[in-house]
Amino acid sequence: MAKIAILPGDGIGPEIVAEAVKVLKVLDLPLEMETAPVGGAAYEASGHPLPDATLDLAKSADAVLFGAVGDWKYDKLDRPLRPEQAILGLRKHLGLFANFRPAICYEQLTHASSLKPELVSGLDILIIRELTGDIYFGQPRGRRTAVDGHFPGADEAFDTMRYSRPEIERIAHVAFQAARKRGKRVTSVDKANVLETFQFWKDIVTEVHAQYPDVALDHMYVDNAAMQLVKAPKKFDVIVTGNMFGDILSDAAAMLTGSIGMLPSASLDKNNKGLYEPSHGSAPDIAGKGVANPLATILSAAMMLRFSLNQPQAADRIESAVGAVLSAGLRTPDIWSEGTQKVGTREMGDAVVNAIAKTTKGITKS
Repeated sequence: MAKIAILPGDGIGPEIVAEAVKVLKVLDLPLEMETAPVGGAAYEASGHPLPDATLDLAKSADAVLFGAVGDWKYDKLDRPLRPEQAILGLRKHLGLFANFRPAICYEQLTHASSLKPELVSGLDILIIRELTGDIYFGQPRGRRTAVDGHFPGADEAFDTMRYSRPEIERIAHVAFQAARKRGKRVTSVDKANVLETFQFWKDIVTEVHAQYPDVALDHMYVDNAAMQLVKAPKKFDVIVTGNMFGDILSDAAAMLTGSIGMLPSASLDKNNKGLYEPSHGSAPDIAGKGVANPLATILSAAMMLRFSLNQPQAADRIESAVGAVLSAGLRTPDIWSEGTQKVGTREMGDAVVNAIAKTTKGITKS
């Protein structure tokens, strides 16, 4: 019996996670699911975005299915109490260092992309983002009175970008190993022409590459990578990059697929235990309206079955069901176009459940 920690969070989080849970249940797998508050919901309940009980549940589970955290009403809280600290804390405490963000454009959604259909038809990119280092976690950081620079005596804020050799080595191995199962091409994205941190990154990735002679490696500055994502995205196979660049590029890649509502993600530790979440945020402006796209969360559940729970056939069934629903013309507002049927969050989840149910007969649980 696999144990899944269900952490819905804030905004549209509870709505989209509810649909993913429905999908998991219809698969009739040996799964135990336990729900706990996180983010703003946890702050309201206990005064902290990541309560000890929630963290303990996440640690004891075989995988975590996460919704989204954040709301504008919490913006004035001290930073350690803001909802977003929950996801950072989970990554840190669970040792989740490798973030997988696939950007796949379903053939049915080529016209929903912001690019011409011929540029995104057949698109299948995997962005691997290092998750526990870089400027997001580097110390020292803070605010102070400047003692040098152009404006000594003025207030200033500062953050530190830093990476150690082991951090870069392990994410490079993950990228090369993933590429071996795909197109055998890795693009390492850096800013080595300006930042010492990323010259170091480039050097280490190049060293690790020597262990993978069957995989092609090229290096690209982040500004060029951003340009190429919108100019010729299919030239990429696996992209590996640091925490901040990966955060930005994966959101840019989201729009290639038609909507960020289509992008799942997985954050894995060294043993493939993971936290699975949609790449989008909590979208408080549409929370409770029943219009959010649950497909990224449902596809995140498929990734969870494949990477952490050793249920690849069940993952395939979810992904096939999503394709069938899109082929049937169902669309949430973010991916709707003339000639398709607009549906809400619950209706989209029900459609995926029904598509899976049609394939249930004759399938034995693994």
